[in-house]
Amino acid sequence: MSTYVYMVRHCDSPKEGNERTRGLTPKGYSDSQLITDILKSEKINAVVSSPYRRSILTVKKIADQLGQEVVIYEDLKERKFSSEDNRISDKQLAPLLEKSFKESTFALEGGESNDDCQKRAIEVINELLDKYRDKNIVIGTHGAVMTLIMGYFDSTFDLEFLQRTTKPDLYRLEFKEKDLVDVKRLWDVQ
Repeated sequence: MSTYVYMVRHCDSPKEGNERTRGLTPKGYSDSQLITDILKSEKINAVVSSPYRRSILTVKKIADQLGQEVVIYEDLKERKFSSEDNRISDKQLAPLLEKSFKESTFALEGGESNDDCQKRAIEVINELLDKYRDKNIVIGTHGAVMTLIMGYFDSTFDLEFLQRTTKPDLYRLEFKEKDLVDVKRLWDVQ
């Protein structure tokens, strides 16, 4: 038997605002329905998410269809890039990510490193793999933390991979016990 983890990178969200409370744009809401339509046939057992509103809203419809609540895990939140609670601009983020993927312990003051983010997120993933062994789990997530989780199991999931992902994006990870044996992208860029 296998455990399937569906990593759902959140849909489009406004460019300004607080990291924790930013929601979805109209396109984001529309895409969240498309994500739900893809996941309908996957026999999902549980829906979990980062505590950030945009991730919760991206996977909420699938949880609603199952008659479940989205289970929130604080340690699935996006990597904290700085001490600020507001979004970092793409112009600022690109060089920060490049340096972070070259030096996994690098962090801005008040932020966290790739190593720190990966460590906290992998603890949750291991807990979920134990709790939902041989089941299907949806995880509402973010680009950097998703890449760091996937990269923990397979180093080919790196900065280049992150740069190719979209909002939203959807990957099905197949685990045998805690070994990642297959990854399939399920999101067909619209």
